[in-house]
Amino acid sequence: MQPEDLVRDHTIYSCVMGSRAFGLATPDSDTDRRGVFVAPTPLFWRFDKPPTHADGPGPERFSWELERFCELALRGNPNVLECLHSPLVEYADATGRELLALREAFLSRRVYETFTGYALGQRRKLDADIRTHGAPRWKHAMHLLRLLMSARDLLRTGRLTVDAGEHRESLLAVRRGEVAWPEFEAWTDRLAAQAREASLRTPLPEHPDRRRVEDFLHRVRHASALRAPGLPRQAAAADERRPGRPDHAARDARP
Repeated sequence: MQPEDLVRDHTIYSCVMGSRAFGLATPDSDTDRRGVFVAPTPLFWRFDKPPTHADGPGPERFSWELERFCELALRGNPNVLECLHSPLVEYADATGRELLALREAFLSRRVYETFTGYALGQRRKLDADIRTHGAPRWKHAMHLLRLLMSARDLLRTGRLTVDAGEHRESLLAVRRGEVAWPEFEAWTDRLAAQAREASLRTPLPEHPDRRRVEDFLHRVRHASALRAPGLPRQAAAADERRPGRPDHAARDARP
């Protein structure tokens, strides 16, 4: 089975990300789509395993297989966690809705390291642009600031907000190059310090709820195996009636 077939036939969740989800789109902004698919369980019984991710089909689309997506989210990966909190959800089936209901289970104090670490890594690249080209890529500078704001507020409140909200105009001014570089540096340093201070008193748990996520993944894999060709009809019917199967759980736990 080709990666594009897995995305087309087995996607459980898809959303729009990038500037459109962040509330920072301009007329020439792309529409970046991200998604999660579930590879049928029998594919894992072969020597050649299904892909962990897939580009396409179509431009500006990227998808993760569910297990890889959950692994990255448990590690606090900013791109994956923000995907789960996009305000622009395009599709979610019953399993996708259960994944969304697990959003808080992925959050932990490690987001301080992952979010600020990623942002400051981008800062080093911008510094290199200054040295090499005499100017930074202002679009990247804007997104760096937005990510630090998101990290600070997540650590303060325990809730991840993707949209730039009231900061939209000031961030777009950065994108247009209307903010002097020393002012941008000071802004970055201030946000990083605020995130560090928030990390000391954050309501987030020390660790994500790995067991809860793993139980969800096990149910999804089990249900997929029972739907495989050749399964006795009685066994499939019994699973359809089993309490806690993904479809039932999702209906009871919609975000």
